[in-house]
Amino acid sequence: MNKNDMGKIFRPADILVPANCDMSKWSVIACDQFSSQPGYWDDLDRYVGDAPSTLRLMLPEAYLKQRDPFAEAKTINATMRRYLDGGVFRTLPQSYVYLERTQPDGKVRRGIMVALDLEAYDYAAGSASPIRATEGTVEERLPPRVRVRRDAPLEMPHIMVLMDDKRNGVLGSLDAKKSALPPVYDFDLNCGGGHLRGWQIGGSDAAALEREMDAYTQEIRERYEGTAPAMFAIGDGNHSLAAAKNCWEEIKKAGLPPERLEGHPARFSLVELVNIHDDAIGFEPIHKVLFGTDAEAFIDAARAFWAERSRSSGAGHTLRLVAGRREERVAVNGLTIGQLIGAAEEFSQGYIAAHGGQVDYIHNDDTALEMAGRSGGAATLLPRMEKDELFPSIIRSGPFPKKSFSIGHAEDKRYYLECRRIQES
Repeated sequence: MNKNDMGKIFRPADILVPANCDMSKWSVIACDQFSSQPGYWDDLDRYVGDAPSTLRLMLPEAYLKQRDPFAEAKTINATMRRYLDGGVFRTLPQSYVYLERTQPDGKVRRGIMVALDLEAYDYAAGSASPIRATEGTVEERLPPRVRVRRDAPLEMPHIMVLMDDKRNGVLGSLDAKKSALPPVYDFDLNCGGGHLRGWQIGGSDAAALEREMDAYTQEIRERYEGTAPAMFAIGDGNHSLAAAKNCWEEIKKAGLPPERLEGHPARFSLVELVNIHDDAIGFEPIHKVLFGTDAEAFIDAARAFWAERSRSSGAGHTLRLVAGRREERVAVNGLTIGQLIGAAEEFSQGYIAAHGGQVDYIHNDDTALEMAGRSGGAATLLPRMEKDELFPSIIRSGPFPKKSFSIGHAEDKRYYLECRRIQES
């Protein structure tokens, strides 16, 4: 994809939204949240009941060990077809959606729903594509997602894509004109997720947005002249987008003629595009929490591990080591934030290999501390990454280690709402 095609990395789409649904029951948080708290999902299931809901179009990761993913995929795809045939949706033809998410803390995060061309995206560690992964892809997490998407008539994204738009030209242009745009939704999200409003962008407004996108990509090329810059980075939903890419590559191998591949709906993935410099965007660390392990030896082993890796010079970071009621803080010098996160994963995996147990990745400080205080629990709480480090780091050294950071707290995560057909009619 050459630079003259950059404006087409994102395109409008025939976006499906509910026609006459209870939006607070329709829209639910992403499947990879609260993965160690099935109670959250049990309560949500009772709240939704028999109402049409995106809860019925996905499998929460909290249930992966309790349910058969093959059987769940068939049920999910059947429900998608039933919703399509039953008039649950209305179509916003060839549109973008500008949205504002009021988070529980009162901050407003702005975004745009766009169709991302998967030809412009590559999650490989050495990628030089315009759109890149921010974190390493865990291959074993892909099959359940691929299995659902492969035969699914619909997609519904929780993917968030970051742009490094320091002048705020793209989203700022929409904020100024939203009062003149057709409203799409305006409602409270369930389970303390805040409030969501959306407006349709089409026609001349869509063309103006695309001109702003072209200006942004030109600015990035100039900023990182002499390199193959990352124009955009996956802020959330790395594995869901990787699954979409895998499904698209499968279709390409099927021998379809070029004209069908050019506009095939599975070539694109619906995502929310946000600006890393938005005041509501904040990176939260993802902590390493161990369950069912020897918590008594954890802190001493961790202190020895980090003493070997800390250097005498260079920037420092502070880690919190927690096991039961015991907590210590350890200073680690001379490592980048990416190296620090990678070393924390190395220690966690090595510790459970020697002492038993399992590791989970927890976003919220209080939740991690509560889990680490349980019998057989321990945790390494990591520091927050500064968001200005993200794009230069990706360009210089590729994706961060897996499960490195989160955009906001768990309750701030993107909720499923908009859908799009991904099968040929």
